[in-house]
Amino acid sequence: MNFLPDLHEGHAPITLQQLFGAALEALDAWEDERAEPMVIYEDQIIPIGVVFESMRACTDILPRTLADIVSDTLARTPAAADVETVTFGDAAHLAGALVDQRRLCGEAAIAAFLDHHRVDKRRPA
Repeated sequence: MNFLPDLHEGHAPITLQQLFGAALEALDAWEDERAEPMVIYEDQIIPIGVVFESMRACTDILPRTLADIVSDTLARTPAAADVETVTFGDAAHLAGALVDQRRLCGEAAIAAFLDHHRVDKRRPA
């Protein structure tokens, strides 16, 4: 279930905008191979990907402080370096894609580790 407030005609309530900022900061601080960061909204723990998904259709202008975080995060992703972020929706699309990419890389790394360290029951000890 999604406990986040809905957008109203493309506009997000200020609490959701603030949560989006917290999610961006968590994305920026996300270390490789760690689980997806979480944020707290009204005593609920929510993965940052859910916050980004809920803001994809937001047409509100992205404040400069958040735009700077997005730019810094994207600077580490050369394929997205030329993308312009003007609205919360623009930033949400990019941040969501980065979360998806990190999830896939993390899952692949975990699978490779487990496969490499797998105990083969068919081989004698």
